[in-house]
Amino acid sequence: MEKKVKVIGVIPARYSSSRFPGKVLANLNGKPMIQWVYENAAKSEFLDQLFVAVDDEKVKHAVENFGGKAVMTKINHQSGTDRIAEAVENIDADIIVNVQGDQPLFDATMIDEAVEPMIKDASILMSTIKTKISEEDYDDPAVVKVVTDENDYALYFSRSLIPFSRDKKKHDVFEHVGLYAYRKDFLIKVAQMPQSNLEKIEMLEQLRVMEKGYKIKVIETKSERSRGVSVDTLEDLEKVEKLINDNNLS
Repeated sequence: MEKKVKVIGVIPARYSSSRFPGKVLANLNGKPMIQWVYENAAKSEFLDQLFVAVDDEKVKHAVENFGGKAVMTKINHQSGTDRIAEAVENIDADIIVNVQGDQPLFDATMIDEAVEPMIKDASILMSTIKTKISEEDYDDPAVVKVVTDENDYALYFSRSLIPFSRDKKKHDVFEHVGLYAYRKDFLIKVAQMPQSNLEKIEMLEQLRVMEKGYKIKVIETKSERSRGVSVDTLEDLEKVEKLINDNNLS
């Protein structure tokens, strides 16, 4: 009998955010923000288990208080990838999904879109999501762009506009949505790789994978909520709270 592929979701939740310390515990309509993320991720059809990778007892207590599962990790990790690699080191799993802890309204269908191709094709080591954007975001360095080949593997990720139309012809531009799925052994390998040159320049850790010659599968999401608001400031939190109230979300 064919072995079932075990899929684990991990939400890295660092307490000491530089711009908004303690943001994962910020009150959002009566619940800590991390609870919104957890409850949305739990709606995935593919996840067998879901954990929050924490580095502070306050976050651990909050997660356990709403019925979630928390794994304590070191404080000094440089990235979410490193944190989830530590969290899953001794957990039995085939595919690990890195769910961003600062997007409380993200759509769990994107987890399923990233995971499904990996279940069908064992050669895919890593996958992520893209979504089409409008011209107003073309020059925004906070909006990371991605271009892919004809088989939907990433050619490059950049904070600059790619592709750039020299003749000003209209063309589609895609934003990279920062949700990743990895084979567990590949995730551990990525976490052990040193920072690469392009990664340091663009400050995009997925470029480390590409500079080492590995491929990243990129799936265009069908979700209408693919451009969820990332909470980095108090103003972002207020924006999300307004979206929740305006759309009667719970």
